[in-house]
Amino acid sequence: MCTAITYQNQSCYFGRTLDLEYRYREQVTITPRRYPFHFQQLPPMDRHYAMIGMAYIQKDYPLYYDATNEMGLSIAGLNFPGNAHYFSQDCDWKGSCLAVHELIPWVLGQCASLEEVRQLLSNVRLMDWPFQPDLPPATLHWIAAHGSEAITIEPLPGGLKLYDNPIGVLTNNPPFDSQLYLLDNYMNLTSQKPENRFCPKLQLRAYSHGMGAMGLPGDLSSTSRFVRAAFTKLNSICGPSEEESVSQVFHILGSVQVSRGCVDLGDEQYDVTQYTSCCNADKGIYYYTSYANRQITAVDMHREPLEDRQLICYPMIEKQQIFLQNA
Repeated sequence: MCTAITYQNQSCYFGRTLDLEYRYREQVTITPRRYPFHFQQLPPMDRHYAMIGMAYIQKDYPLYYDATNEMGLSIAGLNFPGNAHYFSQDCDWKGSCLAVHELIPWVLGQCASLEEVRQLLSNVRLMDWPFQPDLPPATLHWIAAHGSEAITIEPLPGGLKLYDNPIGVLTNNPPFDSQLYLLDNYMNLTSQKPENRFCPKLQLRAYSHGMGAMGLPGDLSSTSRFVRAAFTKLNSICGPSEEESVSQVFHILGSVQVSRGCVDLGDEQYDVTQYTSCCNADKGIYYYTSYANRQITAVDMHREPLEDRQLICYPMIEKQQIFLQNA
């Protein structure tokens, strides 16, 4: 369970929630330009665009959940169980073959626009290669964004399917084209005061603010989160400052966050929003909150030596930070 959005204001923003029942000790990770990326079948990248995002580090390799490169291109992977299709080693494919965990660094390392992403992925198959025996390939699809545009990338039996994503929102199942189609069910929703269309002979009235959005789904399923995030994002109004923009992204994503106990998986396991992020893609500043710490923390990629070869990692601050105003 995850939700990702794009947001355009004075700058371009890319945010997501990660909703899981467990943690992998994720860290805000900056990969400098000269960090050597190695791939299972493709040539290594010894020099590439620098990037920042949230990653699980294994064997000094950043397994990115979401990331933004220095050209403002962003990608996030979201769970896509039952629909993600990967190919086996014996498939007859003459193009490029990638492991699932290689997609984000391979694309962000060399692409500066969505058009370059489309061209790069036109000849790619994703393989069922694990990172290591105890880390099988995650079942994912991806949202990629640059500027005001976004696309959805889905690994299907026929290969990678790329969709234009006009609303800049992605959740989980069903596939993106079905999610977009289901929005037709909510075309009556409005942020404004509703009109009486029930019957003109009845004196019906709006007795509360917000009644134009009655029917907006409030549950935590992926289809409902998709509708709720889309409605909230597309109707949001924000001031021009960085602080207002970042706050607005966190408010939009707050509409789909999961509290512990609300999604019971059994055996005392619960889906929760492990972290929420917002990256200013133009400036390379990565903001985040965690489930335990609601204070926004920021890491600025351009304050680090981007010509280095070593990963730069900042563990998430987990202890709740509270400002005592009258101390």
